[in-house]
Amino acid sequence: MATVIAIILSAVLTNNFITKQTLGICPFLGVSKKTSSAVGMGVAVTIVMTLATAVTYPIYEYVMVPLNFAFLEIIVFIFIIASLVQMLEMIIRKVSPALYNAMGVYLPLITTNCAVLGVCELVIGDMSDLIGGAAMNFGWAVLYAFFAGLGFTLIMIIMSGMREKLNNIKVAKYLNGFPISMVTASFICMAFMVFTYIA
Repeated sequence: MATVIAIILSAVLTNNFITKQTLGICPFLGVSKKTSSAVGMGVAVTIVMTLATAVTYPIYEYVMVPLNFAFLEIIVFIFIIASLVQMLEMIIRKVSPALYNAMGVYLPLITTNCAVLGVCELVIGDMSDLIGGAAMNFGWAVLYAFFAGLGFTLIMIIMSGMREKLNNIKVAKYLNGFPISMVTASFICMAFMVFTYIA
C-alpha cells in the first residue's frame, strides 16, 4: 500500500511531468485555452501514456534487453506511441467529432509529446527512489504511467481554468496572449514546488 501511495504522490504531484520535469509543454500551452479541450487532451494523453507503457515495458524487458537491442529503445518506443495515437485519433474522430476538431493539430502531436516518451523511458530506469524503494515491475510501471497522465490532466485543467478567468480580466496590453500564459504557467509550477517537500 505504501508503494501505491508513493507512486500516486510522485506521479501526480511531486514529479509532475509539466511542473517538475517540464515535458509536454506544447499541448499544455496550446490546448489549455478552453477547459473542455484541456480535459479531452488530458484524457487522451493519459490513455496513450498508460497504453504505451503497457506495450513498451514488456517489449523492452523481455525482447530488447535479452536480444541486446536496448539501444534502439527510443526508435521502437516512438513507433509504438505513433501507432497508439493513430488508433486513438480514429476512435475520437468516430466517437466525438467536436472533441476531434477542438484538439486540432495537437492530437497527432501526442506522437511526439515528450511526456509520453518520457514516462516510457522513466519506467525502464531505476525509479526505486520515486516509488518508495520498491523495484520496478510491469504493474508499477503501468500504474505510474496512469497517474502521470492524471497529473498531466490536472495541470491542464488548472491552466485552462486560469486562462478562462484571465480572458475576463483586463490585462496590460504588453502581457496579452502568450506572455500572460507564461506568467500563469510559472506561478502554477512554483505552487507545485510545495509538493516536493512531501516526498
